[in-house]
Amino acid sequence: MAAGYLLLLLIVSSSAMEKCLNDTDVFLQELNQDNPKEFAVVMFDSFGKMGSNVRGGNLNRAGLMSECRSVHTPSFSGQYCQVFLTQGNVFYFVGVCVPDSCEDNEVHMLMLEGKLKFGEISLVPPLPAIFVNDSTQQVMSTHCLPSHVHPGASGIACLVICAVLVAIPLAATLITAARNYQESKEKPPAAEPFSLDEGKSDGNFNMCYSLNCRKNDCSLQEDIQHKRTRKSFLSRCLQQFLEAFSLQTTTQGVLSTPASVKDSYPSLNGIRALSMLWIISGHALSITSYFSTGMTNSCPLKKDYVLWLSNSNPPTTDNDKSLKVSLKTNALHVFTVGGANSLSVDTFLLLGGLLSARSLLSSIQRNDDTMSPRLVAEYYFKRLRRIQPLHMFAVMLCEGVTSVFSGGPLLILLPSLFFDCDKCWWTNLLLINNLFTRDLPCIPWTWYLSLDFQCYATTPLLILAHRKNKVVFAVLVVTLLLMTILTGSILTALLHLPVFQSDFVTMADFVFLYYQKPYSRYGPFLIGILFGMYLKTRKATLIKKKWQVALGWICSLSLLALVVGLSYALMDTPDHPSAPHAIYQGLHRLVWVTALTWVVLACEEGYGGFIMSLLSLKFWVPFSNLSFSCYLIHPLIVYLYLGLQETPIHYLDINFMYLFLGHVVLTLVLSYAMTVLVEKPFILLKWK
Repeated sequence: MAAGYLLLLLIVSSSAMEKCLNDTDVFLQELNQDNPKEFAVVMFDSFGKMGSNVRGGNLNRAGLMSECRSVHTPSFSGQYCQVFLTQGNVFYFVGVCVPDSCEDNEVHMLMLEGKLKFGEISLVPPLPAIFVNDSTQQVMSTHCLPSHVHPGASGIACLVICAVLVAIPLAATLITAARNYQESKEKPPAAEPFSLDEGKSDGNFNMCYSLNCRKNDCSLQEDIQHKRTRKSFLSRCLQQFLEAFSLQTTTQGVLSTPASVKDSYPSLNGIRALSMLWIISGHALSITSYFSTGMTNSCPLKKDYVLWLSNSNPPTTDNDKSLKVSLKTNALHVFTVGGANSLSVDTFLLLGGLLSARSLLSSIQRNDDTMSPRLVAEYYFKRLRRIQPLHMFAVMLCEGVTSVFSGGPLLILLPSLFFDCDKCWWTNLLLINNLFTRDLPCIPWTWYLSLDFQCYATTPLLILAHRKNKVVFAVLVVTLLLMTILTGSILTALLHLPVFQSDFVTMADFVFLYYQKPYSRYGPFLIGILFGMYLKTRKATLIKKKWQVALGWICSLSLLALVVGLSYALMDTPDHPSAPHAIYQGLHRLVWVTALTWVVLACEEGYGGFIMSLLSLKFWVPFSNLSFSCYLIHPLIVYLYLGLQETPIHYLDINFMYLFLGHVVLTLVLSYAMTVLVEKPFILLKWK
């Protein structure tokens, strides 16, 4: 039986290969005619060809996928494939158009045998000798992009769940609108005179007895009362559900700050909004220029592709060398991927620590200054209710969208490398994906949510230590700060890490051993906790004299500028243990957030001047309220945009500015929808 099955498999495989060869011969023979047919011309035209600016990084020849797929003949259709090549020390890919009867291995064979020719000229010619000394091409691998996607069961299930979660608020909105309309049409009923019978119907057993009711009548009255109570309970539950999920409720307060909110710290709105814009700007360029095609060995093109990627120019840009020069010389790129671009994350950690301390201390004050286990449990549950519904919705949305989105030549590895949630979704659910998922990330930018919650979980312990023994609290704080400083410095020295995420080769160790881990990123959150405790418990203002104001602003702004400036001075990756790199890595995040605490303190105590006016503008409030949704959805928008591109992007500062603004607008629109449809309903829903 096994031998027969193997023989059948060989026959089918041989037949398929013969079909591929025959269809390819039809294409090549027609192409070499004096007057070839339209389909052959279109297929030839869609092949990748060498362009200008090769020395500037335009090595990849993407061709045109849509043109190739537009070919349809009686025997075959056009199929777009990528051939990954190496020539000397140069790595690049070429897009080819072959019959859809060919599989990856058959295209590989066609390349090895040199069959793809136009006359005597190869359709995939090597780079000229003026660009590379070695004229011999080596085929590393091939990959054909499917024209139709067949989503798996998990992708379909995720899309269905997302559709249901969106449909529920919409249905609640319609029901609420219908009820409000009906109530507005009805007049209040006139009061009816009281009767003895009505008193009987609402009485309990004792009332019935006092009125000489029979025993079975009283039992009947008790049953009626029980049904009315149950109906009233269900009615209240339905009313609360409709109020929590209807857009009439969830849209309130999203675009403004309620006047009833105390200790709102208006300067935080501007800081949060600007930090989120910084993150979107950084991701828009970093995903485009460096991380668009993968970073692990779990790709479907074998490990050769990772070697190709780590030595090649990014497939998404055609002037990579110009971009790298601009990153080092243009100061505007401090807001993208140049310099200390990750400091926006430390800013959010500072704000997270501040607000977590304020929230817990406010709960303790409302609980008669008692820190009970139940209060701490409610503190954790409130945080999980705040982040996890929208977080898991984003996980399912990404998994569902990428299961039906094939992507183009710039993002062939998108689903398998950045949205591999089938195997590790549970790490997102448990908020530990920053600890274990090096090779199988599930929407990898959510590492911050796990880090934030892990830091958030320590706030009750620190406040409890402060309430019980201030000496122990001080020792604990110093120990945690030293841990953050030393781990960053030691890892940087031992692993020769850069001070910021600079290129593909050093990215893995930098991200997975240092950047995402709580032991190296806890310091800013701890500073936030200490600052939040001070703001919540202060009895008087700290700043009392003008010289304190002047000195504080000079030191704060100088430290902020120093942190950014040194990141450019130390931007090269060291090839040996470097003391300057290690010291900077250990201290710069703490210095940054400490300087920011002065900015917030000065603004809150009335010494912010025009900076306070800028940061507290009402303009920032909507962006600040939508920042959580913005963080979750904006990378998916960038990925989908790149996935729709068929040719590399030519980087110019003005092009990137328009690209950034487009990402921001789409992010705000989708974030608003996610906030009012998913995030706020679960926050407003009463769980008691």
